Amino acid sequence: MKTWKGYQKGINLGGWLSQCDDTEETYSTFVQEKDIEIIKGWGMDHVRLPFDYELIEDKEGNPVESGYQHLMDAVDWCGKYGLNLILDLHKTMGYSFDDAHHETGFFESEKLQARFYALWEKMASRFGKYSDRVAFELLNEVTDKSYCQLWNQISRECISRIRKIAPDTKILVGGYWNNSVDSVKDLDMPFDENIIYNFHCYEPLIFTHQGAPWIPTMDTSFRINIDAPYKDMDKAGVKYLQQVTTGFSGFSSEDTLSAKYFEKIFSEAISVAEERDVALYCGEYGVIDRVTPEETVKWYSMINEVFTRYGIGRSAWNYKKMDFGIADDRMDAVRSDLLKYL
Repeated sequence: MKTWKGYQKGINLGGWLSQCDDTEETYSTFVQEKDIEIIKGWGMDHVRLPFDYELIEDKEGNPVESGYQHLMDAVDWCGKYGLNLILDLHKTMGYSFDDAHHETGFFESEKLQARFYALWEKMASRFGKYSDRVAFELLNEVTDKSYCQLWNQISRECISRIRKIAPDTKILVGGYWNNSVDSVKDLDMPFDENIIYNFHCYEPLIFTHQGAPWIPTMDTSFRINIDAPYKDMDKAGVKYLQQVTTGFSGFSSEDTLSAKYFEKIFSEAISVAEERDVALYCGEYGVIDRVTPEETVKWYSMINEVFTRYGIGRSAWNYKKMDFGIADDRMDAVRSDLLKYL
């Protein structure tokens, strides 16, 4: 399987230019140059930067130069400290992975799709010249499987337009179910040799998202230990997520979480990537701050074992705050151990 060199160990900068209050104060202060220096000191080789369409365009689609400047700051800072960068469109007009953003209609509207293409043409014009260290991620986390074929068509059209401007920029494409690893097999064949297959992994979700207040069926006081047997995790998953837990079939109900679990759930995507000669990348993975720092390290060590074995690039969620912050004070005592597994 291809290995995406320079994008093996990364971290997300969520909450800076996306999933934030969209104020100039946040854009100017949440992440600064010193943070990029810290990330480089942690041994990372890249960062993934989520941004929303509102950052760089107004309601009519005209460029917002102050927003582009924040993206340029990230490009410059990463260049200064020798980090590669993924520019991830986290929200486009008409679509967001989060229903709370009230963005609808993208997959039904050719007008909104045309605006999406135009956005990426502008991004390519500005940032395509940095193809040796800047990659593009078309759209974060398509949700509904019913969008699968349409998303393949949209992404292919978008890539073809980008290629007229930025012929060799690496482009990441992910699938449905919020970039589920199970959706990799249904991605379109790679457009060219510079396409990366992207997935996210927060499995088992009942562990990494225990107590998460944004999940409607979750009891915010619920906690479960990383060493809980699969039968307990599965039972809790049905109760608090209303779903059985991905990947437990084939294991004993008394088994506990290990690297074997992640190897099993990644196996199909690895095979697909090998067959299609495309690199595989995990754009988000992490553990909610309701979990103890010590158990967080254990989870990272398990998933990292499989990432490393197969050369899967990855970017942990999240640098700071956003319920997953690795730079947060609570992680001080274990961070040196944790960084071994990012």
